[in-house]
Amino acid sequence: MFKKIIILFITGLFIYSCATVPVTGRRQLSLVSNSEILPLSFDQYQQVLKENKLSDNSEWVSMVKNVGRKIKTATEQYMKQNGWEDQLEGYAWEFNLIEDEIVNAWCMPGGKVAFYTGIMPICKDEAGVAVVMGHEVAHAIANHGRERMSQGLAANMGLSSVSLAMGQNPTMTQELLLQSVGMGTQLGMLKFSRTHESEADRIGLIFMALAGYDPREAPKFWERMDASGGGQRPPEFLSTHPHPETRISDLKKQMPEALKYYRK
Repeated sequence: MFKKIIILFITGLFIYSCATVPVTGRRQLSLVSNSEILPLSFDQYQQVLKENKLSDNSEWVSMVKNVGRKIKTATEQYMKQNGWEDQLEGYAWEFNLIEDEIVNAWCMPGGKVAFYTGIMPICKDEAGVAVVMGHEVAHAIANHGRERMSQGLAANMGLSSVSLAMGQNPTMTQELLLQSVGMGTQLGMLKFSRTHESEADRIGLIFMALAGYDPREAPKFWERMDASGGGQRPPEFLSTHPHPETRISDLKKQMPEALKYYRK
């Protein structure tokens, strides 16, 4: 009887601790609040910037920041129009380009975006940057990092909050945060799942379209990304994502929805 009560309690807590992803309507685990995770996210982002050299390629830097601002504005307008603006409380958008040949980009919870110079030749132009930017911003809007953090806390430390977890094991908690944005190492928690990646692709297409970028550029970007591997080890941006052929096929299926938001 006692076991049944515990199971019912835990089940109820998980149901109560669920949030809804904007655009897709998917239900997700949300044991962690933005007020808890965002300060950790912002601190970690500043640490990354301190430990890495920012690019001095003015053309690329300007491109990243310009696209970032456009997609940020479009995203905020979309969220407001749909009554979701409260979900952006505490966000502090930032867009930086790090000097490194790694082919990657990521977005911390709360809107802290980083591109690496290695991905810029594959992006090629603003439209290509918008494909990646829309995808990364979508991760933040969908709170995938918070969801992964919640899953990690539940799996590794039991049902808890960030504040309690920090007191119990700050090193593991910080590692879970890193893993929640795909930067972690050894705790056995996978990076963004295929569900997260597909969801970010769909939402990202809409965001780039709203910002004035043709979403039909997305399959072209992934074709260039696939070709960039040259049969060798895939770029980091591909290693944790669905196969490009699968992704391109899915993007084409999602294109009619995205094109509804595109205005030249």
